[in-house]
Amino acid sequence: MAIQATSLKLPAELKARVDTAAKAVGRSAHAFMMEAIERETTRAERFAEFVAEAHEADREFERTSRYYEAEDVFGYFAARAAGKPARRLKLKTWRR
Repeated sequence: MAIQATSLKLPAELKARVDTAAKAVGRSAHAFMMEAIERETTRAERFAEFVAEAHEADREFERTSRYYEAEDVFGYFAARAAGKPARRLKLKTWRR
């Protein structure tokens, strides 16, 4: 991974908070900020993917009018999480 230098100017109060937080977890301020930037960048990317998938699901519903009942989905995942067998979900069609 190539490293590229950049400059990050922080207000004094925030810099002091970063220094304190980094020291508390045994990291340098630089490492602490890099981890925070990486984590937030990943979060923003995942959120963008989530939104894109939601838009695609909405387009798919508009095209087919097919969906799963939320109650059925919740029951399915509750059973799976409890280690119990779960019935296959049935698609329903929205009546327009």
